[in-house]
Amino acid sequence: MLRAFVNAFKIPDLRRKLLFTLGIIAIYRIGGWIPVPGVDLGILREATGGQQAGAIVGIINVFSGGALQQMAIFALGIMPSITASIIMQLLAVVIPKLEELKREGEQGRRKITQYTRYGTVGLALLQSTGLVTLARNGVAFDAIVMPGAGTGTVIIAVLTLTAGTTLVMWLGELIPARGIGNGMSILIYISIVSQFPSQLFIVRTQNGWEWVVGVLLMGMVLTVAVVFMEMGQRRIPVQYARRQVGRRSYGGQSTYIPLKVNQSGVIPVIFASSLMYLPGLAAQLTGNQAFINWTTEYLSDATSWVFILVFAILTIFFAYFYSAITFNPVEVADNMQRYGGFIPGIRPGRQTAEYLDKVLTRITLPGSLYLATVAVLPFILLAVGNIGAFPLGGVSLLIMVGVALQTNQQIESQLMQRNYEGFLR
Repeated sequence: MLRAFVNAFKIPDLRRKLLFTLGIIAIYRIGGWIPVPGVDLGILREATGGQQAGAIVGIINVFSGGALQQMAIFALGIMPSITASIIMQLLAVVIPKLEELKREGEQGRRKITQYTRYGTVGLALLQSTGLVTLARNGVAFDAIVMPGAGTGTVIIAVLTLTAGTTLVMWLGELIPARGIGNGMSILIYISIVSQFPSQLFIVRTQNGWEWVVGVLLMGMVLTVAVVFMEMGQRRIPVQYARRQVGRRSYGGQSTYIPLKVNQSGVIPVIFASSLMYLPGLAAQLTGNQAFINWTTEYLSDATSWVFILVFAILTIFFAYFYSAITFNPVEVADNMQRYGGFIPGIRPGRQTAEYLDKVLTRITLPGSLYLATVAVLPFILLAVGNIGAFPLGGVSLLIMVGVALQTNQQIESQLMQRNYEGFLR
């Protein structure tokens, strides 16, 4: 494995890609420590205590690599871009015009990408306004970290956060263009990894070294389980009929349709996290004390079993929902029939679509249960063992393993093209 790393840096173009990616990561991490105008760093450090932010901020702080807790210019991180991308995927299912753009090839994808960028800026503007308002009122960090901030300072802070999100989006697009790996995934991966030492320190401070060792061992077991589930797939065999065109014959080969156990990836957990975050934010904005007390007790307290149950149910629901909109059995069956393909023992057309839908529904069940289990594990440990931070659990572990596997496969493919052994050879 170490020799493979050395071989990767021996290849000039691959070395340039790796160094470019590392440079983008360095810029992203630097931006996570530059505060927005109007923030009193002394009050901010005292409010966060160097550990956790308030209840609202703490849920999504991990996705920005701690920048949200520092009220930095990259505080919103890559999440507005991901949210805009998810919204565009959902809209493409219900809006025929967007569905036509998806089928137009490269030109259509460019237009959708442009729409996604506009959506990212709009979401960043809304989220930055909400964040600055909560920070100014002392809700986000349990302290007023922007004392005496006037209208001009608030506008500058909102524009700074929006510009920072736009810059992060641009950095994420540069990585696949000139570097290696998926840009947004790499940035989230770095954000999560950067929080790992501080979260382990919190565990040691609150629970002692025994719990640190226990968390690391549990994290290793969970990592193996996540890799096993992420690599698991159901291969549906497909046979293509042989066609004679002139003197040449085409088709006749056998292939398969890979249906992953976790077809939807980490998207259901992100959806569930977003929905669990919204009631508390709405309660704080409305100012209704009864609503605030109810959300604080049931939907904002991660140690509440109501919170854990609702989060698990939402994860399972979105796993089925996202799998249904990303894999269309009718479209797959029509494409197979158009090119002379069929599943052995299944008639082409409607029966093939029904068969694929039944297989997808059945295989999504263990995948959704697996996602829900990994997602709520940190909350269960918090409720049972009073562990305030679990760095190797929930959405963090899913993203870390998924991005590591994806990036490893990309580097391996480039190494194999140049007759070098891969990382796992």
